Amino acid sequence: MTPAGDFDYEKGGSGYALRRRTDPRIAALIREALGPVRSVINVGAGAGSYEPGDLEVTAIEPSSSMRSQRPENLSVALDAVAENLPFAENSFDAAMATITIHQWSDSDQGLHELRRVSRGPVVVLTFDGDALDDFWLARYAPEMIEAERRRYPKIDHVRLVLGGTSSVSTVPIPHDCVDGFTEAFYARPEAFLNPDVRRSQSAWGFVSGDVEVASMEKLERDLESGEWDRKYGSLREQAEYSGSLRLIVATPARA
Repeated sequence: MTPAGDFDYEKGGSGYALRRRTDPRIAALIREALGPVRSVINVGAGAGSYEPGDLEVTAIEPSSSMRSQRPENLSVALDAVAENLPFAENSFDAAMATITIHQWSDSDQGLHELRRVSRGPVVVLTFDGDALDDFWLARYAPEMIEAERRRYPKIDHVRLVLGGTSSVSTVPIPHDCVDGFTEAFYARPEAFLNPDVRRSQSAWGFVSGDVEVASMEKLERDLESGEWDRKYGSLREQAEYSGSLRLIVATPARA
């Protein structure tokens, strides 16, 4: 089966629901951004993270592996792709896409589709590739960070494609964030030594196994010697980290 996007979740999506969970503090920001709506389409829904429990949610997810990991309390996700949503114009009060647009085969087309089917706001949680170098992991895995940067659409471009009136804000990442993307472990570097943690971060799929091993060996040496803590140890006591995570909210011009 040909992957719908740039990462094959049929092969690499196992265990995602265990390590890429909804962080309630980030979820609260997304829910606030959606506003007073009743229906929302969640595109690239994965295993169901960040779907508001108080709304009528229609989930779209092309990977059968990811659909199978959705908990029973969530609606069954439809097998479709962002670039061709099977709904009429203005079918939903709002649309959302969380940490997914960089994986779409045509992010512009997918964003246009989000705008087309939503009567109201389009809420996109994504990363700013231009800010990735600020994270300490860039010193250990520069090849992975560079691969990530190439995947992410520019924030201003996303806003331009969505049109209307839009805003972008930096989402603070909590010290104990339970959504296992890379920056979630800014204060817990030992977590990266666990292969299961890295397997739930698609970025590692874009570098060779040798590069991944070398990166982790360097990190492990610096943790054992205390070098990591000498350079970055203050992060262990930092309640939040303002990294590359961004929340884009676009309201249609007609609203």
